Formats: sequence, C-alpha cells, structure tokens
Amino acid sequence: MDQASAQSLKVDESSKVTSPSSSSHVDQVKKLLFRRMLVGVSDGRFFMGLFHCLDKQGNIILQDAVEYRSTRRTSPSPMEQRGLGLILIPASCRTSCHVDCAIEEQMSLLSLQK
Repeated sequence: MDQASAQSLKVDESSKVTSPSSSSHVDQVKKLLFRRMLVGVSDGRFFMGLFHCLDKQGNIILQDAVEYRSTRRTSPSPMEQRGLGLILIPASCRTSCHVDCAIEEQMSLLSLQK
C-alpha cells in the first residue's frame, strides 16, 4: 500500500461526533453480544446462533448459526436443521428476534425496545 492510500485510511479521532442517545443505544446492544439469539424470517425459517453484529440498517450477523425449517407445510411437522456458520440476516426479512438469557436479564433488556 502506498503512502497516499495509507493516509486516506487514517481516521481523525476528533472528528467523531456521538450524541448521548446514540452511545446509550450502542451500550445496550453491546449487552447482547455473543448471546444465543433466535431470529425468525419471513419465509418461515428460524436461525439460532451467537449474536455477533448489528449494522446501521438493522441487519444481524449470527455466528455458529443453525437453520431450522419445517419439512412440510402442515402443522405440527418435524423441523429440519443444518449448520451454516456465519450468516447475515437482512432487516427486511426479519420477523422476530429473541435473546436467550435469564429472567432478570430480560427485564433489564426491555429498554431496548423503546
């Protein structure tokens, strides 16, 4: 990498501006990192994995994810599963999101829904 491109990659720390509300949201989402999460998508599948990332658009990245899907359209039907690894779930497809934690932790995380 030449020096000109290296200079363009540098970020001036003084130029970062964070509002108090955005930093509190970041702190709340940090509490969810590496927790087991179950995410439902619009086509009926579910993905379970460790919460790894949430971007500004609301896309979720799960690591060590497993896909669960119904083998038949009738209920109740057995669920088929397969390991996927690291996956990105677009916000536009997401229908539900559940975090696996103790009741006390669930109560403290309720403020995330505001």
